[in-house]
Amino acid sequence: MNIDKPEGMTSSDVVCIVRGVLSKAVGERCKAGHLGTLDPAASGVLPVAIGKATRLFDYLLRKRKTYTARFRFGETTDTLDRAGKITKSGGRIPDFAEIKAAATLFEGFIDQIPPDFSAKSVNGKRAYDLAREGKTVSLTPKTVFVKFDDIKPAETAAEFDFVITCGSGTYIRALARDIAAAAGTVGYVTALRRISSGAFDLDNAVTLEELKTNPTAHILPTDFPLADFTAMYFPSEHARLLKNGVPVAAEAACSVTRKDNAEDDAVAVYDEEGAFVGMGAIDDDKMLTMRAVLC
Repeated sequence: MNIDKPEGMTSSDVVCIVRGVLSKAVGERCKAGHLGTLDPAASGVLPVAIGKATRLFDYLLRKRKTYTARFRFGETTDTLDRAGKITKSGGRIPDFAEIKAAATLFEGFIDQIPPDFSAKSVNGKRAYDLAREGKTVSLTPKTVFVKFDDIKPAETAAEFDFVITCGSGTYIRALARDIAAAAGTVGYVTALRRISSGAFDLDNAVTLEELKTNPTAHILPTDFPLADFTAMYFPSEHARLLKNGVPVAAEAACSVTRKDNAEDDAVAVYDEEGAFVGMGAIDDDKMLTMRAVLC
């Protein structure tokens, strides 16, 4: 399912609602999990996997995501978004040229330090728990991908609007912090909306209210988000072996739809009738082994 998460709700809250509504509709408890957290103050695309589709988590989490964000400069909060408490104010307000110049320093593959208020683990404790206790948080930088699709001034002089495409693990709040620092000031996120996550975008997203009216009508095919993966189709007898965990020679495929821009070596596996089997990987000996069977 592709849920348009509202502001003021955690991603886990949304999953609980989806699970409850769907379980009631089908008459049995349904397993569900989201594919990439959105902060409570953020809204937008939240893919929710149901049943066996939760096994796709590792594959879909790596997909590129696009956000619209508004950054305010000259002040900041402890959480780096509007949900936090103002910790600094009265800072200088950079002009548009300064903001654009600062942003170019954080494009491409960059090393980013997560915000103190994040779910990162520090010696067995969540960073946000340590931050709430007033303790110093030391987080390790992580390499992430960032691309600024658009930057423009907002209605007030202190705010600017960004359209940002990024890879897994990127914190938009950290970008606001770092761009502000590069421009000689402080800043934070005042609005954040995810408009796409891989194949999921706002055009095929539903609100929780829409979901409640007819839950099963909004279930997407399990392989819906896998269009960017190479697809391999196997004769029925080979597909049966793969389902049972038996490796099969990749050359046994009767058809291959190759994606040269695929992000990794994983392939989507189908039988010759087009029924989705699951995700597999090809080893150095050209043998295909299933990693997640979803049929």
